[in-house]
Amino acid sequence: MALYAELHRHLGGSVVPRVLWRYFQRHADDKIERFPDYAAFEDFYTRPRNTLDEYLELHTLVESVQTIETLPYFVYRLIRGAYIFENLAYLEIRYTPYLRTSEHLTQSQRIEQMAEIVDVVGKASQLSEYPIVTSQILCMHSRLPYEVNRAIVDLAAQKREYVCAVDVAGGDGHYAERLEEFVQLYAYARSLGLNTTGHLYETPAGCYPELLPYLMRIGHGIQIPLLHPELLPDLASRQQCLEVCPTTYLKTGTLQDMRQLKLVFDRCLDAGVDIAICTDNAGLHNVRLPFEYENLLTLDIIDFDELQACQDAAFRHAFAWPYGDRPASLLNGLLKPSLPTGVLAMQD
Repeated sequence: MALYAELHRHLGGSVVPRVLWRYFQRHADDKIERFPDYAAFEDFYTRPRNTLDEYLELHTLVESVQTIETLPYFVYRLIRGAYIFENLAYLEIRYTPYLRTSEHLTQSQRIEQMAEIVDVVGKASQLSEYPIVTSQILCMHSRLPYEVNRAIVDLAAQKREYVCAVDVAGGDGHYAERLEEFVQLYAYARSLGLNTTGHLYETPAGCYPELLPYLMRIGHGIQIPLLHPELLPDLASRQQCLEVCPTTYLKTGTLQDMRQLKLVFDRCLDAGVDIAICTDNAGLHNVRLPFEYENLLTLDIIDFDELQACQDAAFRHAFAWPYGDRPASLLNGLLKPSLPTGVLAMQD
């Protein structure tokens, strides 16, 4: 059995339609009354949007019900599905903790409550019946004040047992007017020894070369090979990895055809830039990681050797994967001694 690593999955977008629908049925009459049947809800929840901003509005639907009390429910179902249906050995869960705090509290009180949110998600992720190595990425947000975003960086540094990196989210087209702030925040994160990734170069409006030197991985980054391939040698020298989420670009209207990603893979692989294939928002897309692999292969965007290279890169760039090799290598080491002597001789 193949085992995979998922480096880019949002907690808000990870809830599959059926799980969210059932939660609304049981606990949120005000939300379920908009959709008299499940088919109508699934269509609304998973259909493509025209822009990234329109698409991101869907996150608020889930964020509003992911509270301290309910997070264990949602995290349990995320881990269970990832283990049973996706064969994940490693999963990084990213989210903005401030947006899961109680809205009736003051800003300072909500900042204090963020630590509890991280603890709840961390403990809920550790399930003996579904053994996946998990860690959290805490997202700063383009629409949150500087004080809150800095507190998120500080919290990541304080909760290293649960947190492996910081990110910035909220639509890459919104960073421009506060670019200096985010440069300072990333410089601060690196000074604390934190790993970094960031939603960048996802859309043509989100191209900020000023942020690139501070990132260890790049969330999406597809506009670099598409529009700015001259930057690829610098990415290769810094050993940066792109977190490419194929279905996302169709759902956000960023690309019209997934085959447009062939140029992304070809240029990155030719330049020696690693790509990790990810899902981003598996629930919103109703697509799990193995299906992302299958779609890329079926459309001849990559071949099997290139897929293997991307799967290897995912483990190599995983911030909290504790082993030197990916699971397949570890399993081969366990299985080889048990093979019959004649088989070992033939292999040698």
